[in-house]
Amino acid sequence: MSQSSKIHRAQREAKQEKQAKKVVNWIFGILILLAVIFAIWTIALQ
Repeated sequence: MSQSSKIHRAQREAKQEKQAKKVVNWIFGILILLAVIFAIWTIALQ
């Protein structure tokens, strides 16, 4: 494998890892938001 191919692969892997972390953070944020909404909804019904 050529040197430039290795460099491009490493850059692509780094970019994908960064995007994956961003997606995981969004998913956790949405889950926390839904938990807060559910808690407020549960309290409002009582």
